[in-house]
Amino acid sequence: MDALVAIAEPTRRRIVDALRMRACTVSELVAGLGMSQPAVSKHLRVLREAGVVTVEVRAQQRIYRLDPAPFRELDAWLAPYRRMWTHHLAELERHLDSRTRPHDSGPGSEDAAR
Repeated sequence: MDALVAIAEPTRRRIVDALRMRACTVSELVAGLGMSQPAVSKHLRVLREAGVVTVEVRAQQRIYRLDPAPFRELDAWLAPYRRMWTHHLAELERHLDSRTRPHDSGPGSEDAAR
């Protein structure tokens, strides 16, 4: 499973959002998300298999953190779409500006209107 498929599921996005702030244990995620431990663990397994999160084992704890690599890949994949929308939105802005700007009838038009 790739990162995009893994984070398409809303609960996994909530977990990713929580891990965006800081690395967490399963217990911290359970408390913060108000979910059961088995549910959080199931989603973490999917995220780990997709390479979205990494786990560090410290004694009896597992500390989960985001792996930035899949997000860089997602960002690179989204870049052409972002450029396309930026271009389209700039065109829309120019169009709307041209419709709301008072029409200019040339040099001295302010004086002629008085």
